[in-house]
Amino acid sequence: MDLPVLLLSGAIAGTMAGLLGIGGGVIIVPIVLWLFEGQGVEHGLAIKMALGTSLATIVVTAIASIYTHHRKGAVDWMLFSVMGPAAFIGSLLGAWAAATIPGNALYAAFTLFLFLVSIQMAFGRLSAHRELPGNPALAALSIGVGIISALMGIGGGALNVPLLSYCGVAVKRAIATAAAVGLPIAVSGTIGYILGGQDKADLPSGSFGYVNLPVFGGVVAASLVFAPIGATVAHKLPDKLLRRLFAVFLCCLAGRMAYQFL
Repeated sequence: MDLPVLLLSGAIAGTMAGLLGIGGGVIIVPIVLWLFEGQGVEHGLAIKMALGTSLATIVVTAIASIYTHHRKGAVDWMLFSVMGPAAFIGSLLGAWAAATIPGNALYAAFTLFLFLVSIQMAFGRLSAHRELPGNPALAALSIGVGIISALMGIGGGALNVPLLSYCGVAVKRAIATAAAVGLPIAVSGTIGYILGGQDKADLPSGSFGYVNLPVFGGVVAASLVFAPIGATVAHKLPDKLLRRLFAVFLCCLAGRMAYQFL
């Protein structure tokens, strides 16, 4: 694997994880996918390896960003107590489903997901429209977020930040809480992808199920350093500017993936 590329992707993903509470999977998945395909890994297998490995890296990234957000008192642990366990269950279900879904379908779905996230980040309004739903409804929504997150190899922040903001949670608090919820999503999803890939004979070397340990190590080495930096910057810079710059980056990634797919 290309170590400089992995370190760079880890640095960007870690920064964005702390900055926007998104987990970093939207960056890691396409980059790792290209690296696997560049080594001749079959397309359908490569996307599952990228998704599983991405979730494994988010476990570490989430811990680093949560620590910084918690020190600033930004994590709403009451919300986490409802959303976290439900998201864990949903993520496990999503990872199980991913093992049975064709790789090309996951690739197309992830490309579309990137486009939608970029549009939402660029033009979505973060002003509150309603109050948070009751705990049962919030738990049900979190299960859904967990399922989608595992299928897309993300930490769920791209869904939870807009959801919490829409329901009146302050942006900084929404980002910090979404980062915290990303941890059980990543842990559960990683377990699911490891178990789902255990019986595959054509996995790349150094793989544990659909998680590739060399890639995991390269990305985590940089993301551990940069996640706390991103979390610190998140409390200082304008949200609107950061979101729109990141939206452009996501749109470029999605455009390249769509071009390769077509």
